[in-house]
Amino acid sequence: MTGYVIAIIVVAFVFDFSNGFHDSANSIATIVGTRVLSPVAAVVWAASFNFLALFTVGTAVAKTVGSGMIDVAIVNPNVVFAALLGAIAWNLITWSYGIPSSSSHALIGGYAGAAIAKSGWAAIVWGRKWIETLAFIVVSPVVGLIVGLALMTAIYWIFRRANPGKTDRFFRVMQLGSSALLSLAHGGNDAQKTMGIIVGLLVSVQAVTVHHTGLLGHLYVPNADSVPFWVEVTAYTAMSMGTLFGGWRIVATMGRRITKLRPVGGFAAETAGAMAILGATSLGIPVSTTHTITGSIVGVGSTTRLSAVRWGLARKIVWAWVITIPASGIMAALAYGILASIIHI
Repeated sequence: MTGYVIAIIVVAFVFDFSNGFHDSANSIATIVGTRVLSPVAAVVWAASFNFLALFTVGTAVAKTVGSGMIDVAIVNPNVVFAALLGAIAWNLITWSYGIPSSSSHALIGGYAGAAIAKSGWAAIVWGRKWIETLAFIVVSPVVGLIVGLALMTAIYWIFRRANPGKTDRFFRVMQLGSSALLSLAHGGNDAQKTMGIIVGLLVSVQAVTVHHTGLLGHLYVPNADSVPFWVEVTAYTAMSMGTLFGGWRIVATMGRRITKLRPVGGFAAETAGAMAILGATSLGIPVSTTHTITGSIVGVGSTTRLSAVRWGLARKIVWAWVITIPASGIMAALAYGILASIIHI
């Protein structure tokens, strides 16, 4: 059993790596699209601030995912493993087509799908956390859009008499700060979801791990409110390494194909996205960085003219958001059925 648990933890960190790889474009697309940083410099910049979130944002989101959405009494290693397999499968499918879907919602959908496959709909803890999570599929991009639109409008008014060249150079510098803030927000919200899944796994096997000593003793977690520091450090490291490898196909979509951005627009979009994500993180709400920054980019692009936004592409992205939770849930349910027939726990 212990070996199986360790293997699942490794898979969880592989998912965290894939999350950083898949979602790296969210942090760097605008700064690459505006040519403030090269792609290589941008991923190093983003990865560094992904990791620094470890020291700033707490563990409220991890606790929500670990115990606020699925009945911990029905969780076992097969449920967690199936959840991860479903989420990874959906990430790979959307990555292969260059679609900026949500790794966060893929993991949540996978966790729910696997739990339902094991114990039916009673496995879901219906309540405020689910309402907030589902609502923020719509709320987070709308908030990003509104804040991005408002910021861009304010900047246009404040700098209306400024020299365009000087304004551009000023916001090239400012965008370094806004990109760092967005990367911090991205790491802070997304890495915690993997942490929550791992905590759920460790709580489910505490009857076994309570007897371990030495290094294996660190696998014992008394309750879902306890997030071991080693889990935090490893989760943030895995996400940062994933970001370093990047997802250039999605960069092309986010940074150039939705709307064309200049440094001033990149600053506004990144700042708006970071504000929305950090606000949700402080409330313990797992949100999608992909959804939020896409809404921010659309809001910024709309200040020029509505036709500046490629709405056809935006509609395809929205459809990917809608089907992510059920699609990853179905894949995870199938994975659970296979695992349960092979590994009897």
